[in-house]
Amino acid sequence: MEMPSRQRTEKEPERRESLPYPALVGILGGGQLARMTAEAAARLGIEVAILERAAASPAGRMAARELVGAWTDQARLAELAEGALAVTLENEFVEVEALAFLAERGVPVFPTARTLGLVQDKLEQKRFMRAAGVPVPAFAAVAEPEDVARAAADWGWPVVLKARRNGYDGYGNVTVREPEEVEAACTRLGWPERTLLVEAWVPFARELAVMVARGRAGEMVVYPVVETIQRNHICHVVRAPAAVTPEVARRAADAARRAVEAIDGIGVFGVELFETADGGVLYNEIAPRPHNSGHYTIEGCVTSQFENHLRAVLGLPLGSAALVAPTAVMVNLLGTREGPARADGLAQALAVDGAHVHVYGKLRSRVGRKMGHVTALGDTVEEAETRARAAAEAMQL
Repeated sequence: MEMPSRQRTEKEPERRESLPYPALVGILGGGQLARMTAEAAARLGIEVAILERAAASPAGRMAARELVGAWTDQARLAELAEGALAVTLENEFVEVEALAFLAERGVPVFPTARTLGLVQDKLEQKRFMRAAGVPVPAFAAVAEPEDVARAAADWGWPVVLKARRNGYDGYGNVTVREPEEVEAACTRLGWPERTLLVEAWVPFARELAVMVARGRAGEMVVYPVVETIQRNHICHVVRAPAAVTPEVARRAADAARRAVEAIDGIGVFGVELFETADGGVLYNEIAPRPHNSGHYTIEGCVTSQFENHLRAVLGLPLGSAALVAPTAVMVNLLGTREGPARADGLAQALAVDGAHVHVYGKLRSRVGRKMGHVTALGDTVEEAETRARAAAEAMQL
């Protein structure tokens, strides 16, 4: 199998010995992931420039340079790249052509356009991972609703119907439990204008995730395998490390490592997996960026996912992914109402001993929107989770 070519530029070494001061990194996207990347950058004396489609984004309000415009606007892209040592992204919805445009101007862009192109379409992503030897559930393309019923006849009900592009937090997934639900599910996901795929339902024992950092020269750091607790397809709790056997942890880490290597990923990647009842591990999806399941690393690990993402894209040595305490638990803070954002209960949450509260600075709340998170460390998962939940339950956003 042909491996994707790694992007190089003549003026950029694979490994840096130093950075100019102030150094600048461009980020496509201005949400909470870009904001936390900017926070990590500030600790290293690195400035960030943000390109987002609307002004006053969470990251834009704290960036050295906030640019407003479409990610396909070449004039804005050129401004973003001006003086930047590298450009990265905070979500996979950026068009591949934008990354290619920057690379053609000699700007180091990670993940590369090639890497992003391999994962944006979830059907092509699954095909590529299967060809690379990464274990995946059964899946098939959906051209018409009858394809879903045919797949379920082979695999059994229920099945999971997915949008091939631009799905996140459950907005692109529907569980289909019987033939009568198929047509409505396809319509709900935007078919026929939107292309779909169908996957066999995995009767998993746990949902797992692994953050992987990979540098320009192929060096890798693999974070602990974590368990993610989903609620309505949105990550609600992350427990680190996952309560799995050493063999399951090894299989999960190996699958995550192989997935990132297969797409020649540079930067930090979030790999979602299933632990099956027989102790097997199946690949679910990959995010070519920092990921919700890795937020615990800010307080929980020697080097956060955000700092290692910056190190990787800049060609700096990667930092340790080791936990600094026996366990860490993260609880998401989700919006509870529609309207202007307001962090009610912040004082009560901060009064919880050992709780680390993060509010993302979004100006508007909506029900289920990720507005912040709480992380707590402990000697046991139960101890850490009790602290994190106590702080999270004190707040309403």
